[in-house]
Amino acid sequence: MIRNLAIVSILALLVSCGGNDDPPPVPEGAALVFPEENSECTTGVSINETLSQVTFQWMASSNTDRYSLSVVNLDTNVPQTISTAATSASLSIAKGTPFSWSVTSISSNSDQTATSETWLFYNAGSETTYAPFPAQLVNPISGATVQKDLANEVLLEWQGADVDNDIASFEVFFSDENPPTTSLGALDSETMELSVSVNSDTIYYWRIITTDLEGNSSDSGVFDFKVF
Repeated sequence: MIRNLAIVSILALLVSCGGNDDPPPVPEGAALVFPEENSECTTGVSINETLSQVTFQWMASSNTDRYSLSVVNLDTNVPQTISTAATSASLSIAKGTPFSWSVTSISSNSDQTATSETWLFYNAGSETTYAPFPAQLVNPISGATVQKDLANEVLLEWQGADVDNDIASFEVFFSDENPPTTSLGALDSETMELSVSVNSDTIYYWRIITTDLEGNSSDSGVFDFKVF
């Protein structure tokens, strides 16, 4: 009887010790506030002819100790990052230039992180009109391996935006050569997907030139994917 009681006590101790092994809570993604999505940022403090200091703001996220702000120059694809425990941070960035920005939430109690949405904006310069934002190529993801459909086609999908809201067309370039030089034609501003014919075991490259009503244009850069 005493031996049975001892065994029960040991089992109870093991269960109680194991019951506190819940994983730590993971951070949640922050909600972005400013600069606003697809906007012109005019509040930057001028530093010189080419740079202004912009203050980025976001909402606090749960289970987060600090944040990593990432701001990418869409003309050069060069990122700037800064780490902070606050919900705002300032960076000096180029005037008259399109940018994307996002915030990663980080916790000292978890190996996992959470990233916010990615917003686009133009940092104000001397321009009175702006070129469209470079098209964001959504699908296929660059470097992905995809399967063609029964019609031997793959669907290309992208997103476009413009501060002036005057996109005229998207011209899609697509081929198995890098860079792609074969134009599939200029599509109207409401069209943001296109099915293309493909072959198996082939790598394809695609890019989009976005043009607005003023004749301003932007280049998405080249994405690639493989068809199996």
